[in-house]
Amino acid sequence: MSPVIRIHAQDNVVIARSQLVGGTVLADEGVTVSGLVPPGHKVATQAIAKGQPVRRYDQIIGMATRDIAAGEHVHTHNLAFSDFAREHAPGAAAQPTAYVAQPATFQGIVRADGRVATRNYIGVLTSVNCSATAARAIADYFRRDIRPEALADFPNVDGVVALTHGMGCATASDGEELQVLRRTLGGYAKHPNFAAVLVVGLGCETNQISGLLTQEEMEVGPKLVAFNIQETGGTRKTVDKGVELIKAMLPEANRVQREPVPLKHLTVGLQCGGSDGYSGISANPALGAAVDLLVRHGGTAVLSETPEIYGGEHLLTRRAVSVAVSDKLRARIAWWEAYTYRNNMQMDNNPSAGNKAGGLTTILEKSLGAIAKSGTTNLVDVYEYAQPITAQGFVYMDTPGYDPVSATGQVAGGANLICFTTGRGSAYGCAPSPSIKLATNTALWQRQEDDMDINCGGVVDGAETVQQAGERIFQLMIATASGQHTKSEQHGYGQNEFVPWQLGAVM
Repeated sequence: MSPVIRIHAQDNVVIARSQLVGGTVLADEGVTVSGLVPPGHKVATQAIAKGQPVRRYDQIIGMATRDIAAGEHVHTHNLAFSDFAREHAPGAAAQPTAYVAQPATFQGIVRADGRVATRNYIGVLTSVNCSATAARAIADYFRRDIRPEALADFPNVDGVVALTHGMGCATASDGEELQVLRRTLGGYAKHPNFAAVLVVGLGCETNQISGLLTQEEMEVGPKLVAFNIQETGGTRKTVDKGVELIKAMLPEANRVQREPVPLKHLTVGLQCGGSDGYSGISANPALGAAVDLLVRHGGTAVLSETPEIYGGEHLLTRRAVSVAVSDKLRARIAWWEAYTYRNNMQMDNNPSAGNKAGGLTTILEKSLGAIAKSGTTNLVDVYEYAQPITAQGFVYMDTPGYDPVSATGQVAGGANLICFTTGRGSAYGCAPSPSIKLATNTALWQRQEDDMDINCGGVVDGAETVQQAGERIFQLMIATASGQHTKSEQHGYGQNEFVPWQLGAVM
């Protein structure tokens, strides 16, 4: 097996399968390595003159900042981001989706209104940071690791979780930030994975619970109860009231059973964090293969993290079902360019230090690998952050690249499962939706198997194909949606990872 991976015939770099030392002969490429090349990093296969493009995935990932010799390590010391004109051709790669005749099913929980859940939680949401401590105390009363007797009679309830945040006040009462926060909270309050929800406020905050209910067209009732600390009479009384309310909700929440439902009821958020040079070779394209299967079976997949598709967005607009859908995505890219500019940042401030240590040099390279998660089917719609996802198939939601913020928006939009690829070893979970973790390389799997659900490193090692790994991911999606717990669920991840997007100024 070759010590390097060639992704495309037109590329002028290849990727090291493992650490390469100077003098290693790359027979298939006709070059000899000069110097040390870490695993997942790039090696030039031909001389690249200063100012000339470096290509990976048959796409430009940056320009050489000095002359690069064949066999030389290509990274931040000789490669840099450089903007270039994208060749947008809306719909040029769109094609009819080959739906399967007999769609697969999973064991879902069907709510009274027909919505389908993959988990069965009771949630405690907060209107403002000031009510976070009380909300946590309410949920902690029902923690199985502290008080196993609290839920002993309710085996069909996955748990009681408090999803708190640091927002809700010191912002414009009619501004975009408050609207987006309310949209996010409303998406969670209405999520099918919650059997019932408490909303706990302080009382004097900008994000009044009444305003949240009005904007999100929600009404209080047996499954949605709202109250605040100031009216209840303080923290202790608030906690006691919340505990008693949840005790009253538990019997009904426990009266559920799983039944076979078609995959059209599965909406999967796609995430990658702690990416490395293998992400775009193994886990991301394998997840893309699973997404293609999901879509052909009638399900929905949601790609996000707009700063991390930057420079590769033309590959998505080519798959758009219409010019209008393509224009939606391009408008979000333009918004981000303006947003970063007014905050004295640039879109190429990405990748992170960990990404670079793993072999990724520029945002263009990172984006091209990230887009591989989306598979090959048509882009059918584009949504703003936390908007309800109504289309079926492959869709896009505009979010930041920061994983907790991004996934929070996806779940608010209706994602009832998250698939999260990582090459460096991200620690992450996402209540109330389970999160499947995919390792990009075998070394990570062996080092951090306690956190990973699937090893995609076999693609790098030559032990399996992308399609084979994709089939395994697809089957795990079904098993997880049917109730099988992920590693992050076993560790109790999910509450701290609820992070709504804070858009505006804090006043």
